Amino acid sequence: MPLSRNPSKAGMKRPDAGLRVVAIGGGTGLSTLLKGLKAYVVRPEYLYAFAPTDIHIAELCAVVTVSDDGGSSGRLSKEFNILPPGDIRNCIVALSQDEALLSRLFQHRFKKGSGLEGHSFGNLFLTALTALTDDDFAEAVRLSSEILSIRGRIYPVTTSHVILEALMEDGTRVKGETKIGRSKGKIRELFLVPSDVKPMPQTLEAIASADLITIGPGSLFTSLIANLLVPGVASAIRKSSALKVYIGNLMTQANESLGLTVSDHIRALNSHAGGPIFDYALINRMPVSSKMKAKYALEGAAPIVSDLEEVEALGVSPVLGDYLEEAEQVRHVTGKVAQDLLQLAFRAKKQCR
Repeated sequence: MPLSRNPSKAGMKRPDAGLRVVAIGGGTGLSTLLKGLKAYVVRPEYLYAFAPTDIHIAELCAVVTVSDDGGSSGRLSKEFNILPPGDIRNCIVALSQDEALLSRLFQHRFKKGSGLEGHSFGNLFLTALTALTDDDFAEAVRLSSEILSIRGRIYPVTTSHVILEALMEDGTRVKGETKIGRSKGKIRELFLVPSDVKPMPQTLEAIASADLITIGPGSLFTSLIANLLVPGVASAIRKSSALKVYIGNLMTQANESLGLTVSDHIRALNSHAGGPIFDYALINRMPVSSKMKAKYALEGAAPIVSDLEEVEALGVSPVLGDYLEEAEQVRHVTGKVAQDLLQLAFRAKKQCR
């Protein structure tokens, strides 16, 4: 993609300003998606050089869950009374210009040292910036984004401290993201405690003006549904004129989505959002190798069943693609996912003119 064309000449008519994209999620799923979308982000001074037929992103916003209570993030959250920085850190790395260097630095985890052992440098960086901004975590995220010149904006879904609580199929309740993740039971419904927190105004503004809103991939309840529980977020998504796309997971999770099909994931998201929210669903069609199936089976996980007729019955159009790659784990081919997402949004925007 040509990012080095000359900026506009005097008097040149400005073409289409590009797509406005909002990606909602958490964990490694969101940061993986952002790596693919980042390649299409164009800085404002270069927008004049892009023809209306060039698919590009003028504004990319990541909306990130803030309910992690485990590991380094959980420790820092408790000790310094800040929001857990881990998922935000991963998004900063994903959107950074020099991802390779920043990834090594921000993901560096101290193996020893009194008080330092187990913490990542990126989490400590955000903790220090929060202290320097009079405990304004959102401002710390904004400043870190400026310092590192990332290609996008990152917003915590809320700046309030929240705890996840799950109602299980057997009627028991489990509190805390870590305990929910380790639970062997099936989740019936998820709640935020407290339930009356407020979203960031910038999040609602980004959703309202978006051309494309994505949810997924990621842990169904703790990474995706958690965002929809913040009052105002789900209704803003439903009201937005943006194209709304669910990016399907590749594998089930024994503790969150065991036995759930693609349509089951969409139903759960719709249920917690208070109504249907998706126009399309990106679904992988590549088979998982026998070796990788066996590896995941040890964790109680399996490839997600793509029940396309049920997806269509929900009013959602499936888009099938070769989105799977295998290494140590299965991962989305983020470049292909980003390309298909933006082509869908670009066509929809042209039709609306």
